[in-house]
Amino acid sequence: MQKAQVNTARRKAKWKKVLAYAAFVGPALLFFLTIQIAPFIMGIYYSFTSWNGVSAAIEWVGFDNYIKIFTNDQKFYQSFLFTTKFMLAAVFISNLIGFGLALILNAALKTRNILRTVFFIPNVIGGLLLGFIWQFIFIKGFASIGNITGLSFFQQPWLGTENTAFWGIVIVFAWQISGYMMVIYIAALQGVDHSLLEAAKIDGASYLKVLTKIIVPLILPAFTICFFLTISMAFKIFDLNISLTGGGPFNSTESVAINIYQEAFTNNRYGLGTAKSILFFIVVVIFTTCQVMFTKKKEVEA
Repeated sequence: MQKAQVNTARRKAKWKKVLAYAAFVGPALLFFLTIQIAPFIMGIYYSFTSWNGVSAAIEWVGFDNYIKIFTNDQKFYQSFLFTTKFMLAAVFISNLIGFGLALILNAALKTRNILRTVFFIPNVIGGLLLGFIWQFIFIKGFASIGNITGLSFFQQPWLGTENTAFWGIVIVFAWQISGYMMVIYIAALQGVDHSLLEAAKIDGASYLKVLTKIIVPLILPAFTICFFLTISMAFKIFDLNISLTGGGPFNSTESVAINIYQEAFTNNRYGLGTAKSILFFIVVVIFTTCQVMFTKKKEVEA
């Protein structure tokens, strides 16, 4: 009798824990399934159809959309090549600037808190607004500075040629995201044991040696996070790209996200656009997974 009462009490305690977990986790899980998982599964289904996004009739076409992408969609390949090149340049420059700012603003400067805020502010500005602001700067602002100073750097048609438009987008992206990376790097730098740095200085190590042999290995987890964030952000660039260049000139700066958007909502080929988005998702997952595995391995070795 007593044993049965103990078992009943345990079951009640267990159910109370389950209900408590459900009360806290349940709403978030429900929203996640509704907003993320369900649309993703529906997207996989639509990628095997020829749906135009409007009609009630949905025709199953199997792998026809994927075959068309791989065999007869040169524009998608061009947009993917641009996005890959942009990602490589943007990730390197954004992290270089962010880490450099973090090293400077981690020092004992009186204005470091103000400067941190100033460098972080671009990250809170929306991509569309930021693109239109920089479009004005490139077209009007740089032209005015070029006329006054005569410097060829400012006199270039920054959004008028393929090469300059590419670097224009890289500049704006790096300007926007570097402050965010700076905050992550600063948090990592503040966790470095200063006794190690002092010991290295006493032993006569140069600043470069301290940086490369002590600081960088100790904050490798921050590099893992920053590389992951910048790779995914650069791959998914859309609002900044569409407001700054609109994919021009002559589609030379059209990102994969813009190509998918135009395929689905401009050309009304929702099934084909969804198939492209699924392939794009797979590529981004592969890139980011390989990056995380590589940098995690370096963390262990360090």
